Amino acid sequence: MSRVLRTAALVATAAVVALGLSACDSGTSSDASATASASTSTNTSTSADASDPASTPTTGAPAATDATGAKADPASTHASSSNDKPAAATIGRCHTAGLKFSFGNGDSAYSSADDQQHLEVLMTNSSGSTCTIKGFPGVDLQAADTWSLVRTNKTAPTVTLKSGASASFVISYLPWEAGSGTQFSAKTVAITPPNETTSVTLNWPGSSILRQDGATHPATYVGPVTTP
Repeated sequence: MSRVLRTAALVATAAVVALGLSACDSGTSSDASATASASTSTNTSTSADASDPASTPTTGAPAATDATGAKADPASTHASSSNDKPAAATIGRCHTAGLKFSFGNGDSAYSSADDQQHLEVLMTNSSGSTCTIKGFPGVDLQAADTWSLVRTNKTAPTVTLKSGASASFVISYLPWEAGSGTQFSAKTVAITPPNETTSVTLNWPGSSILRQDGATHPATYVGPVTTP
C-alpha cells in the first residue's frame, strides 16, 4: 500500500512540473509573436511613408515665390514685365538744314571804329523736333580769298534746342583803319554748324577787318555755341 501511494505521488508531481513547463513555453511563444507583429507593423509604416507623395522629396528648381513667400503667378509676372516703361528716345544733333541763321545785333549795327567788335550769330531750330548742338562752328570770312577764323579756348556746353528755340555764338573781330595794316574786305561769311559739313552763307554786316590770319593771337576769332 505504501508503495502504491509513493508511485501516485510521483505521478502527480510529474504532472505539475509538466504543466509548469507548458505554461512557460506558451508565454515565450506569445512574446515572440508580439515582437514579430510589432516589427511587421513598423516596416509597414516605413513603407507607407516612403510611398506617400507628400513625404517624397521633389527634385528640380523650386517654384518662384513673391515677396510674401507665396508662389508667384507666371501670368501676373508676365503682365508686370509688359508694363515696363520704354527707354527714352535719343535726341539727335541739330543739322544745318534744320537751322535758321541770323545776326543777333542787326546787319548794320557795326561801326568801323578801331575797337574790337562782337557779332552775335543766332541759330534757330526750325526742324520741328528737339535737337542738340555742341562745339564750335566753322566760320570763313570771304573776300577775294577766304579767311578761316581760329577758335577760343573756352569749353563748349551741350545746348538742347526745342523747336523754335535758338542757340548763338559770337564772332569777335578787329576793324581795319587806314595805315593800321592789311585790309581784309569781307563780303560774305560762311557758317558751318558743329559736326556738320554743310554750310550757309550770309552777307557780312561789318566793315573791313584788320587781317591777322598769320598772327599767333589774332584779335579776330570765333567762340563756342551757347544759349543767347
